[in-house]
Amino acid sequence: MAIKVEVFSTNSCPHCPAAIDAAQKAKDKLGDAIDVEIMKIDESMEIRQKAIDYQIMAVPTIVIDGEVVFVGAPSDFELIEKLESLL
Repeated sequence: MAIKVEVFSTNSCPHCPAAIDAAQKAKDKLGDAIDVEIMKIDESMEIRQKAIDYQIMAVPTIVIDGEVVFVGAPSDFELIEKLESLL
């Protein structure tokens, strides 16, 4: 089963593109071992509610398999290293 990676972001956040890019690079490297979902809080009430459920207070936030792991944009290396440790 693939590791679920959710990147919570907003359209106005200046740091969110770096987190999204790190997640995409992790997907490029790890392929089907991970499932990446970009969660735009400002585009959906359902996603906003999910962020509230996770108690997310800042973006970008990366949730891995239901657990908040990074608040702020990790480097590509940090995210890939964390994901590889879970494989």
